[in-house]
Amino acid sequence: MSETKNSYQALGAKRDRGDGVVKVTGKAAYAYEHQPENAAYGVVIQSTVPSGRIVRMETEKARQAPGVIEVYTHLNSLKINKPTAIADGGAAQSTYTPIQDDKIIHNGQNIGLVVAETFEQATHAASLVEVEYETTPALIYPDDPAAKRKENESSNIDLGNAQQAMAQAEVKIKSHYTTPREYNMPMELHACIASWQDGKMTVWEPSQWVMGAQQEISEWLGIDKRQVHIISPYVGGGFGSKPVPYTHVALACVASRALNRPVKVELTRPQTFTGLGGRPATMQTLEMGASRDGKILAIQHEGLSDTSLIDTFAEATNKVTARLYAVPNVYSRHYVAAINTVTPGWMRAPGENPSAFGLEVAMDEMAYALNIDPLAFRLRNWADHDYQKDKPWSTRRLKEAYAAAAEAFGWEKRSMAPRSMREGRELIGWGMATATYPVSNQPAEAKLIFHSDGSLVVQSAGADIGTGTYTILAQTAAEVLQIPSESIRVELGDTSLPRAGVAGGSQLAGNLTAAVNRTAEAMRSKLVALAVAHPKSPLFQLDKQQVVVQDGAVRTALRPGKAIDFAGLMKLHDAPTLEVISGTFNEGLSQADRDEAVHSMESMSRPEAVSAHSWGAQFVEVRVDEDFGTVRVKRLVSAFDSGRLYNPKLARSQWIGGMVMGLGQALLEGGHIDPRNARIVNNNLADYLVAVNADVPEVIAIDVGEPDYHATLMGGKAVGELGIVGMAAAISNAVFHATGKRIRDLPISLDKLID
Repeated sequence: MSETKNSYQALGAKRDRGDGVVKVTGKAAYAYEHQPENAAYGVVIQSTVPSGRIVRMETEKARQAPGVIEVYTHLNSLKINKPTAIADGGAAQSTYTPIQDDKIIHNGQNIGLVVAETFEQATHAASLVEVEYETTPALIYPDDPAAKRKENESSNIDLGNAQQAMAQAEVKIKSHYTTPREYNMPMELHACIASWQDGKMTVWEPSQWVMGAQQEISEWLGIDKRQVHIISPYVGGGFGSKPVPYTHVALACVASRALNRPVKVELTRPQTFTGLGGRPATMQTLEMGASRDGKILAIQHEGLSDTSLIDTFAEATNKVTARLYAVPNVYSRHYVAAINTVTPGWMRAPGENPSAFGLEVAMDEMAYALNIDPLAFRLRNWADHDYQKDKPWSTRRLKEAYAAAAEAFGWEKRSMAPRSMREGRELIGWGMATATYPVSNQPAEAKLIFHSDGSLVVQSAGADIGTGTYTILAQTAAEVLQIPSESIRVELGDTSLPRAGVAGGSQLAGNLTAAVNRTAEAMRSKLVALAVAHPKSPLFQLDKQQVVVQDGAVRTALRPGKAIDFAGLMKLHDAPTLEVISGTFNEGLSQADRDEAVHSMESMSRPEAVSAHSWGAQFVEVRVDEDFGTVRVKRLVSAFDSGRLYNPKLARSQWIGGMVMGLGQALLEGGHIDPRNARIVNNNLADYLVAVNADVPEVIAIDVGEPDYHATLMGGKAVGELGIVGMAAAISNAVFHATGKRIRDLPISLDKLID
């Protein structure tokens, strides 16, 4: 990086977060912190049974409680229209519409809303509502034989002839792998403010996708999208749980419209376990066949995940099965089982995460069956192209990732035999796994605004969910216009701003940097045109080819001292601002088609000529107490290829965040479901365990990537989702190496080790 470019803190610089100061000083305004005048408070009532119908709902005591404005249930229902699911081209993760009937389909279902003058009054009144049910037998677990199963045909893999190749394999392994229900636990609870005024709905909502929220809310209310305004400047964590609004938002919106005043609704932590869906439970059986010399000949793989009775959400357990290695014969199917649960949703690396857990533990099992080092076994089955798609890789620096992480970890010192490494009463285990995540793209727009004082504002509807979008967009504009990125203001998370899609699937950074880059280039051209066209400019009537934009000014290329800075240009401009809107939509696309593209996920695409993915190598050391069976992670060392890093400091933050989340998945996380009533027993942060500082060891994340312009316009690839993929498998493999006991059922808890 040149000194000049680095002085701007442009793309590639390890610049601190632009939103960091306002967040740590408490000046960042999150959605629920907005204080509209005359706001009322809503508290959600949830069902306590998993299946049946409401036969009596007594609300009079609640209505008579101090401060209560109204109690909304199916008995005095406010109309909520069924939204269009994402799978059908809409934006809804769940099509359930609350308080429309008396039917109960899962425990913790939102069945009412108490609205009062204060939160405390609404909470007290909600406790006074009495509900009686007529229950019916519930389907609680996905492996219940009575649960209706459906094949997720879009994930089918039929590569070669797996059955025939398996029959010819000299060495075979076959195992069953499971992951429990897992829940997104952002620090910021799910909460919103809905305000109906003058025929329009304004919603302050923590959103990963404000355009999707606009779409879903307009459908709930039966109004035009243009009558819905979503504001989401900051998101206090989402991890896949905040791409769309959930049914508490629908209740807030219809209540606000009915009362003609703002309504604030916030779910409690226990309510978030059922007011929206986390990662579904998964089960998979994987059979692998190989030759004696260590070449994988075939994989047969079947997976299952749970979904709700009304919507199909598939956590496809075979997303990486046919992609990571040179396997010519793969047969795989994934099924969903409909049970009495809230519709599951996205959680970091949906699909790739459980898929990598099954495959990467199976790879370790096969390596031991063949007595081949696990890393050497993976290299022996190196895929020089994407076997599943039969396409070349865009770039694949996975060998470099293996080498860098193995060297930093000291893998060559590892002994092969389980229980062969120890320190006192601690058994030492070293394990590894591969990570991958695909590259997706979606068109987006941006607006750049120069003000009369020469200051620059960058705008887009895209969200910053804590990943650093504010920062890298300023860096993108700084790279093109050559001004300090710290001086550029970025505005995000508002449907009134230029169009953008979802902050999910590790794609928004690539989408928005491309849009801002295009817009900044258009602004640069406009500044040059103004500089050579205005009679009072020192560059008047010069050929555009003779001038450049450099150091915050337009200047001659051969005589840099002859220049006019941006503030001076703005004084010559006959308007208070100079604005440019551009982006990555195809030219000639209508405004209506552009709107449609960002209000659904159907416009998401992947490169056609190549198979584009990020890659990673995860290495782990665990210590297992020989007497008590407790597992502690001692070291995490990983290397990643995410293409060009727009900000290496922020990319590292995302990588290690995923790695730590993978540690929690491996050793701590899992929903416990009461078999009597499908209630989530550990629905709080005291009992639903996530990794905290004391659980996290030394973490090393190494960059081995290089720009991949076949994958994205700006050369970057997926970052945020990548770090979690394969981590749970690496830890499981390390635990086996330490103890000789193979744990295929997450989380890896003491009882499973001593069983």
